Amino acid sequence: MSSVRIGERAGEALRVLGAASPAAVDIFTGILTHGPLSRTDVAKATGLSQAAVTKAVAPMIAAGLIVDHDPAPRGGPRGRPANPIKVDPASLVVLGIKVNPGEVIGVATDLGARMLVSAHQPVGRSFDAVVEGVAEIAERLCALLGDRRERLAGIGVSVSGDVDSRNGLVRESALLGWTGEDLGGALTERLSVPVLIENDVRALTIAEHWFGEGVGTSSFAIITIGSGIGCGLHVNGEVVEGAFGVAGEIGHLPLTSERFVCTCGRRGCVEAVASTGAIVRAVAEAGGVRDGHPVATIAEAVALAHDGDPVAVEVFDRAGTVIGTAIATVANLTGPEIVLITGEAVSDYDLYDQRLRAAFEAHAFGAAGRCRIVLRPHAFEDWARGAAAAVLQGIVQQRYTAN
Repeated sequence: MSSVRIGERAGEALRVLGAASPAAVDIFTGILTHGPLSRTDVAKATGLSQAAVTKAVAPMIAAGLIVDHDPAPRGGPRGRPANPIKVDPASLVVLGIKVNPGEVIGVATDLGARMLVSAHQPVGRSFDAVVEGVAEIAERLCALLGDRRERLAGIGVSVSGDVDSRNGLVRESALLGWTGEDLGGALTERLSVPVLIENDVRALTIAEHWFGEGVGTSSFAIITIGSGIGCGLHVNGEVVEGAFGVAGEIGHLPLTSERFVCTCGRRGCVEAVASTGAIVRAVAEAGGVRDGHPVATIAEAVALAHDGDPVAVEVFDRAGTVIGTAIATVANLTGPEIVLITGEAVSDYDLYDQRLRAAFEAHAFGAAGRCRIVLRPHAFEDWARGAAAAVLQGIVQQRYTAN
C-alpha cells in the first residue's frame, strides 16, 4: 500500500481554495505571483473594494495560506501602514516528477515553487515499470520531506509528447514509445492520490508564467533544446493549451529537407536535424570520429565541433539555422516579448548561437524581431519543478482536487 497521502495540515487550505469564488481566486493568484501586495493594491488590480478584498482573503488567512508581511526594518520610519499581505510558501507542498526514458526525476516544492528536496531514480522502459518508478520516487520524496509531508497537497507528472492533461492520457510520446496510455489513471490507482499529467514543455511554461521570466509579461515563449525541440507559449496572459491539448510543437514543423526522418515517423521536422539524437546520428553517418571511434554521444559530437571538425560544425550549423527559423515562426505568429531558450543542450549553445540568430533575424517579420532572446541554464530538476507548478496552478484554479 502506498505511503503517499494528502497531508492533514493541507486539508483545510485545500478546502478553502476549492470553495473560493472567482474573485477570490484572482486575488490569491495575484498575491501569489506578484506579492507581497497591500490590500489597496489588490483592490486596484481587481476593481473590488477594500472591504471586498478583506472579506475574500479572510478564509485564506484563517487557513494559513496568506499572512501579513511587514517589510519595514525594525526601528526605522514606518509612516502609515499599508497592510501588505503575502502567500505563506510553507503552507502547501506539492510533488513534481519528470519522466525521461530510463529515468524519473522528482522534486518537492513549496507554494512558491521553491524546491525543497529532490531525487533521481532509474526505471525500466515499459509503461508498468515507469508507473512503479514514479510511485517509488513519490514515496522517497515524502520520506525526505519529514514533517513537511503533512502539507502535501498534490502530485504532478510531466512527460514529452501529446498529452491530454484533463483526462491524464498520454496520447503519443515518440520519446517514450507510448501511444494511448492512461498514465493518470494508473498512477492514481497505484498511489491512491489524484495525479495530474502534463506535457513537459507546457509545465515548464506554467512555472515561468507564475514564478519566472513570464511574470509581468503579456506574451512569452520557451524553446527547449535537447532530446526533443519543444516550445511553450504564453499569449495574452495565458499558457496556450490548444483545443485538443496540442500547441507549440515546433519540433515537428516541416522546416528542413524531407530526406531527414524524424522519430515521429514524419519527414523534414525540426527535430529530425536539431535534436541531440539527430545531431549524433548525422555526425556519425558523415564520418565523424572521436578518439578513434565513430561519434556515439552528444558530448563527443560537441567536442568534435569545438575542435573545428568541418563535419560536426556543419551539422551544428544546420541545427542552429533550423531552430532559428522555427523561433522566427513563433515570433511572427505570437509576438512574444521574450523568447527563453533552455534545455539540456543549452550548455552547448555557443555552437548554435551565430546561425540561430542569423536565421531568426532573416525570418522574423518587422517588430516581431524585437523580442529578446534569453538563455537560461537548465537542469532536469527544472522539468520536475514545472510539473509541480502545474499542480499548484491546478489547485489554485480549482482544476485539481485531492479528493
